[in-house]
Amino acid sequence: MLKVRPQVHIAPLGPDDPTELGGYELLGRIGQGGMGQVYLGESPGGEPAAVKVIKPSVVDSETRMRFAQEVEILKTIGGARIAALLDADPDAERPWLATEYVEGLDLSRHVAAHGPLPPLLVAALGATLAEALAGVHRQGLLHRDLKPANVLLGPNGPKVIDFGLAVFAESNVSLTAPHTVVGTPSCMPPEQANGEKPLTPAVDVYALGAVLLFAASGHPPYRAHTIHLLFHQVVDPTVAPDLSGVPDELAPLLGAMLAHRPQDRPGLPAVVRGCRTLIEAQGLKVAQARRKLTTYSAAPTHVLDDLLALGRVSAPEARPTRAQQDSAPVVPPAPAPAQPSADPRLLLRRDHTSPEPSADTPAPQPPARAVGAEDTAGAPAAAPLSSLSPHRKPDRPSLRSSAQARITARRLREAYAASAPF
Repeated sequence: MLKVRPQVHIAPLGPDDPTELGGYELLGRIGQGGMGQVYLGESPGGEPAAVKVIKPSVVDSETRMRFAQEVEILKTIGGARIAALLDADPDAERPWLATEYVEGLDLSRHVAAHGPLPPLLVAALGATLAEALAGVHRQGLLHRDLKPANVLLGPNGPKVIDFGLAVFAESNVSLTAPHTVVGTPSCMPPEQANGEKPLTPAVDVYALGAVLLFAASGHPPYRAHTIHLLFHQVVDPTVAPDLSGVPDELAPLLGAMLAHRPQDRPGLPAVVRGCRTLIEAQGLKVAQARRKLTTYSAAPTHVLDDLLALGRVSAPEARPTRAQQDSAPVVPPAPAPAQPSADPRLLLRRDHTSPEPSADTPAPQPPARAVGAEDTAGAPAAAPLSSLSPHRKPDRPSLRSSAQARITARRLREAYAASAPF
């Protein structure tokens, strides 16, 4: 049966939002979190981008250091499953970075809309993400915050995003205060929740197991009404992860990945082999299963094309005042010249925060407070960029005059105003 897929959430710019950063025209909002905002941007050459900006209220020396570290980390990693870094300026008044725009829902929203994935597709997702994480680990890095909201299901397959909490493996150095834990509790392994250092690649194996468990069942390994109780469940070796709803063929692999002790978890190559075994048992090759996953999860409607189509008019018009709107006659809109486009108001939502919880509350373990990971759904990351240097700002293009971008932004604002109840 053909599924009607929800649109990617894109909201118009607010009065306090910038309209341009580093040469990128900002067209709308696509995500937000405790520390930053993510915008849909367009480069001077028309390339779409996800532009992540730190909120002015949280810009301080420590935030800048963490943001600069994220940029440096993204310059060292890459691959087909990591959304590419395009440009960045951590030294700007409002630090920002621009990454590849992946058109599609994150795994959290996809499962919320359509339910758990079939076992074959969970195995395909597992093999794909395990291979991507193995490439990150070969660079001596750990993601540390893999979760359903950080897996985007794009038209070319899944991609891992948001390396804001990534660190170099075997490092005892931290940019956070002593006795703090950083990450998302629902996908956090016990050693990370306990604030242990140094962490090992096993933390990402556990997080991947939590992501695959969510994909297969629709719930995380542990659930609780309070973050304190959640932390208690995660760190208690006598409390087993909840594998209810997981198909029998996936349960052994996921149970091993979610083992309490890091040394009891399989390595990422073993995870890939386990997923391959499940796929091949159904008479398919891994590449075939990955194509089925992409076909199943990729949205057929290109939201970006719909947005840009809103601006295809001959010239921008002055927006009428409220009095003019009230007195003006109602004129039916002209029919679309080509394929019909979705009502732009259906593309506009005010709630862009991922349902994934963040650790912003003290953990119940030895004096530790949880510092929340920035939850920026749809904020991609990655790929080497030799032209960026921590010692020199790259040259910035001057503010350009993109009529189409301005018109698109104006149409978004008008459509949102027309549907707002005030």
